[in-house]
Amino acid sequence: MTSASPAPSLRERKKIRTRQTIRRAAYRLFAEHGYDATRVDTIAAAAEVSPSTVFRYFPTKEDIVVTDEDDPVFEAALRSRPADEAPLTALRAAIHQTLDELYVTPEAMAEVHLRMRLVATVPTIRARMKENAAANADLLTRALTARTGHAADSLELRVFVGSLIGGLTEALMYWAESGLEEDVRTLVDRAMTVLDRDLAD
Repeated sequence: MTSASPAPSLRERKKIRTRQTIRRAAYRLFAEHGYDATRVDTIAAAAEVSPSTVFRYFPTKEDIVVTDEDDPVFEAALRSRPADEAPLTALRAAIHQTLDELYVTPEAMAEVHLRMRLVATVPTIRARMKENAAANADLLTRALTARTGHAADSLELRVFVGSLIGGLTEALMYWAESGLEEDVRTLVDRAMTVLDRDLAD
């Protein structure tokens, strides 16, 4: 197994807290007034920061919804999996671990539900999520290059990563569009089973 990532520095922890404060203020306002009616300067005032600080952490209002602190947790979970584990098995376990670590409280799940409802109903957020897919692809490519030995620019790895991101994105959209009533872990498993077995079942 690879070693765990080092703990974030004090500076990084402060940045994470500021991001979370801005995001939580935004979610509260989105829930009360709607996404389109909520201005960035209103979010800044509620978070007790300047509008320029909001834009420093979130270049667009849509980024408040589509970005989160999941990536370092997921990458550390994936890198901690046994080196001889099949890629999809390792990815499935890392996703479950990330969900279990970050989304265990009712408040956290309420935020996830609000985010997914916004993704499902606001076209600009869906568009921004697609734009940000490249960053997710880079993260997976880094982790899987070390795990599989495939070159980062190999066709096989690019197809695998693209299929995985597309499958997980569709699973989340299905979850949002079907009312968020199913367990997201089950839907993630179903999506990864399709990638593993094709449509044979």
